[in-house]
Amino acid sequence: MAEEHGGEAGFELPLLLFAGFRSVIDALHRDLAAQGDQEMRPAHGFALQAVGPEGASASEIGRRLGVSKQAAGKTVDKLEGLGYVERADDPRDGRRKLVRLTARGVGVLNRSAQGFDRIRAEWVAVLGAERVRALEADLRRMAPASAFRLDAEGWFAS
Repeated sequence: MAEEHGGEAGFELPLLLFAGFRSVIDALHRDLAAQGDQEMRPAHGFALQAVGPEGASASEIGRRLGVSKQAAGKTVDKLEGLGYVERADDPRDGRRKLVRLTARGVGVLNRSAQGFDRIRAEWVAVLGAERVRALEADLRRMAPASAFRLDAEGWFAS
């Protein structure tokens, strides 16, 4: 079967994509730990992105992540305990609480963006700028627009 595909087995593609993803995420989290954010986990980064710059309710965060409100609430509790988010009254609806990024949460997102730029530069140093740009273009072409949702946990749970 693999010979029909030029010698590569079809199952290798998702494994290699996942291994590439893990290598980038693991390198980023080593950087963050060295900068004082030892508690940060990949799921925390997704959750901070789901909070967004305007804040969000636990229900909205759950929807954005593809998890239950309760699961989102547990993650928010953890992030609040670590000082990355805070809960505040929603100025548009006093019955509702908003989860908002703290200065520490904004800081870790900024450091993450800088870390991703550094890691991409390492890939460019090894593979060359043209190959990295081509890889990114190919992945954009093959990944549907809906692939950029935050529902990473849902991909593995379903």
